[in-house]
Amino acid sequence: MYLVTIALLVIIVDQMTKHFVAAHFCVGESIPVISDFFHWTYILNSGAAFGIFEGRRWLFIIIAVVVISVMLLFYRDIRAGDKTLQLGVALFAGGAIGNLIDRMVIGLVIDFFDFRIWPVFNVADIAICIGIGLIIWSIIKTEYAVGRNA
Repeated sequence: MYLVTIALLVIIVDQMTKHFVAAHFCVGESIPVISDFFHWTYILNSGAAFGIFEGRRWLFIIIAVVVISVMLLFYRDIRAGDKTLQLGVALFAGGAIGNLIDRMVIGLVIDFFDFRIWPVFNVADIAICIGIGLIIWSIIKTEYAVGRNA
């Protein structure tokens, strides 16, 4: 239940922030929060991270569905893993589903965090990146522990 709750929280926060931006900004509009450092900038992204593979909507939908299906298939194994792995998978799944919803409903992903030195991103992207980092950290910890015990 812990994994599902975290994933749902990510999805809810992601979708609420995207809805707020879409309701209060025009596409392309940018509002400085901290001048020359951080802006709220409403863009629609047809690609993956950093806009790569633009216009491949169905590819991203298929990949997201496959990845989420694999996570569900291994749900029991994930629940048996350490808390770092569980949190990583929950964040990754929530972020993947958040961006999948955008691709399914509007065909594009809403991005709005703009640090000016980095491509514009959203809450789901943050969850995906942190989730992947935690999954990698969990794997490294596990492999290190196995190596020490061998």
